[in-house]
Amino acid sequence: MSEQFRRKTPGEILESISNIKRGRLKIILGAVSGSGKTYHMLLEGNELKERGIDVVVGVVNKSCSGTLKQLGSLELIPTIEWEQNGHIEQDIDLEKIYKRNPEVVLIDRLAHKNHIHAKNATRLDDVKELINNEISVITTLNIYELKGVKKVAEQLLNVSLHVEVTLPEDTLTKADEVRLLDVTPEAILKRLQKGEISEQDECPLQFYNNGNLATLRELSLRFLAEEVEVDLTEHREQEGLMGPSGATERILVCVQYHWNGSILIRRGDQIAKRLGGEFLIASFIPLAKKLSKEEEIFKSSMQKLVNKLNGRFFEIIMNGDEIAEGIVVFSMQHRITRIILGQSKKSVWEEAVNGSIVNKIMRKSKSIDVYIMADLVKAFGERIIPAIKTDKKKENPYRRLSNDEMHDKVERVKKGTFKIFIGAAPGVGKTYTMLREANQLKENEMDVVIGLLEAHGRKETIAQVGNLEILPKKRIRYKNVLLEEMDLDAIISRNPEVVLIDELAHTNVPGNKNQKRYQDVMDILDAGISVISTMNIQHIESLKDSVKQITGVSVRETVPDSILQLSDELELIDISPNALRKRMEEGNIYAMDKVEQSLSHFFKTQNLIALRELALRELADDVDDRLESKKRKEGVRGPWRKDEVIFVCVNLRADSERLIRRGFRIAYRLKAEWYVIFVKHPNERQTDEKLILDKLISLTHRLGGTFELYTTRDRRSVFKEIKKQLQTKKATQIILGQSARTRWQEIVGGSIVARLLREVRHLDVLIVAD
Repeated sequence: MSEQFRRKTPGEILESISNIKRGRLKIILGAVSGSGKTYHMLLEGNELKERGIDVVVGVVNKSCSGTLKQLGSLELIPTIEWEQNGHIEQDIDLEKIYKRNPEVVLIDRLAHKNHIHAKNATRLDDVKELINNEISVITTLNIYELKGVKKVAEQLLNVSLHVEVTLPEDTLTKADEVRLLDVTPEAILKRLQKGEISEQDECPLQFYNNGNLATLRELSLRFLAEEVEVDLTEHREQEGLMGPSGATERILVCVQYHWNGSILIRRGDQIAKRLGGEFLIASFIPLAKKLSKEEEIFKSSMQKLVNKLNGRFFEIIMNGDEIAEGIVVFSMQHRITRIILGQSKKSVWEEAVNGSIVNKIMRKSKSIDVYIMADLVKAFGERIIPAIKTDKKKENPYRRLSNDEMHDKVERVKKGTFKIFIGAAPGVGKTYTMLREANQLKENEMDVVIGLLEAHGRKETIAQVGNLEILPKKRIRYKNVLLEEMDLDAIISRNPEVVLIDELAHTNVPGNKNQKRYQDVMDILDAGISVISTMNIQHIESLKDSVKQITGVSVRETVPDSILQLSDELELIDISPNALRKRMEEGNIYAMDKVEQSLSHFFKTQNLIALRELALRELADDVDDRLESKKRKEGVRGPWRKDEVIFVCVNLRADSERLIRRGFRIAYRLKAEWYVIFVKHPNERQTDEKLILDKLISLTHRLGGTFELYTTRDRRSVFKEIKKQLQTKKATQIILGQSARTRWQEIVGGSIVARLLREVRHLDVLIVAD
């Protein structure tokens, strides 16, 4: 808090003055050549010019005539041309740019090596010089043109990328703004078929296949998410906030120098990859403890394993012997979301007298999940490594389909195509992009109509409607008020090839055929009509708790994750938080009377950074899941063991919905079968029991799980019934909420959580933070 009042040093004052005079750098980032980076750079240049900004083009890739149409009236500064290996190369002419002295210069292909006699060795050096001379730059870059990323990309793709020059990994960090141009592999392959993508030295045309493009897309989403995480951490530190942000997972594996330490580390690595999170390993050693020779050997082997898995290893020397407190303090400092522990070796009496580490950790921290790994030694011996990938049996291609199977396949073929534009927050440009794409489809002589448009009075968005046909809404009287809704019957009757439907998560007015707009969309797709729609990341059902943790807002309108999984294309519309806030300040998102309140609440910079990171990671996971389902590659996250069965144990407490959402997300990432179990006993008294149960059952079914309800004679039989169902369903993992009982209540009356931990040691147990 006192940092804001500290007097700046002379060096800091000079740096601040230098930054004021400096031009701005914006990078439009893509996964691969053909993503449309140059097109969008020129589009943005024209938009700036319309707003009175002096913009020129320093260099542009002339290989695509469609892109060059976007030049419009922009002034093109002549380049310095030279030949290399039969190709004409272009260097920007710094002298001519300085003489012209524009406010902004557009410079294509940041990763370019200049002529040997040029003033600067690379185009990046040219850009740095321009920025230092008060000229702002908008430029383009492919993800694999960053030095560290190129190496990872080559390993994942098993190819050699012939990049002209690689840029330092901190290039994005040093930019004032980075915008990821997220494009699906399907869209790029369509451009390739139309001849809109030319042969590239680093990516020959045979490189362009669905698997390679999806892997690079996932890599770009994850890499930018890591960059955004750095910004989020800085903002949270400035605000004095500790603990998890809600935007990402950070996994801590707590190990002892023992033979099972390596198993814990491997499991932690697999969980971190599956959840797209960071991976830390720590050993907590009392100050007075001296390691034995055997422990030193285990320590050395663990450190080698951690280095191999790209984790971070910490050895924490504690003044006392209170390990639980040391773990919690370390976890809060490093924003840990999940602590992974081995099974306790204490007896029932030892835990009753001294308490267990798990219980102590949960009592000291209410914001961190605790994951207890199964003890598989008795069943499999000491060398078992969990999470082994097994292949499912391949279906016989010669087997004749049944009538039902044939009907299902025919219905899938007849369905329309479903595309969703998704954003981190309102105002990122989803509807604008949807309309622009619709106009391009219409130019290609496709029958496109607008079924439902929510422009919110935004002039830029309304201007994109062009001459697209807008179907009239239907009017419904509800509580003596005449309201307008999308006309489902009119759309199906009109029968266009493509219909645009805004705001997928909308709840319909009572009286409609369907309760939710996404249900209308399913009917339209079943009628053979393709749909392009929009939604924000906060409306995904399973992310409801993360969004509330980030923003403090509980989202009411949600879309089941299964709807996104049914989409043929899911595309992120990315924008930096600062650019989004500027749009807000200019009145381009909400009316001016709502701007100040929005900027200080939902649109706070910290919230927007966290939501952006959440969106990037969610889309990256979606890309990875689609890759795995097609069996083309195993994605960036690597394999997971199959045949997982997950049990979510709920009661009538308020946190049960959160447990179900968490269970779904884990089950989906693991491709696992999952159940929600509630065991009722006669002593349980709650006036609104049926209402709560109906909500839990509805949520479970909406997310694709199976709800199991059982009744027992008394409270003591609850555990027996749970254990019986775990055995019957061959469960591999249990998800529980934290116990609401005090330490004394647990000693006197026992705890189901503690008993499960003792008696089902062969299962993984996740205790979700309160």
